[in-house]
Amino acid sequence: MSQAGILSVSSSSGASTFVTDSGSATPSGGVINVVTPGSGTQGVKTTGAGNTITVTVNPTEIKGAVTTTGVQTLALITVPLGAIPGVYTFDITVAGFATSGIGSPLGAGFTIVGSVRTTGAAATLIPTQAVDHFEEGALTAATALLGVSGNNAVINVTGVSDGAAGFVIDWTGFLVYTFAS
Repeated sequence: MSQAGILSVSSSSGASTFVTDSGSATPSGGVINVVTPGSGTQGVKTTGAGNTITVTVNPTEIKGAVTTTGVQTLALITVPLGAIPGVYTFDITVAGFATSGIGSPLGAGFTIVGSVRTTGAAATLIPTQAVDHFEEGALTAATALLGVSGNNAVINVTGVSDGAAGFVIDWTGFLVYTFAS
């Protein structure tokens, strides 16, 4: 565990106990340590300036939802990769439910594990992503894949045609990522 910031407290005029969401902390030698898991790399980061500690939440979990009609490709989730060069590894789950189309209702599910490298300005998909797919009926042609566009990681879903108006598929997705720079 590493220190993300230190709060100094004068024992004669400062607080003697700091109450948190779960428990309390008492200064030792006039110092209280503020620690975040993974030194700020696991979704919570602290910074200190003057007499202020700022807590920033950086979500590492992202959700998305779209609806495709027929053979249509849409971005389910777009992740801006930011200006810091590094590598993101994604664990992605996607579910698709065909609400209309010949033979519906039908379902499809995908799990995707893949990585994307960024220079801080442009993204590169690292070969090769692992995709497990589970579909029934005509949805065997549906897809969910990790890709890149500009400096973004993108999870794209593609629907399927039923020979008539096309399947209407409601897609939901969820991803968790890990970043190293």
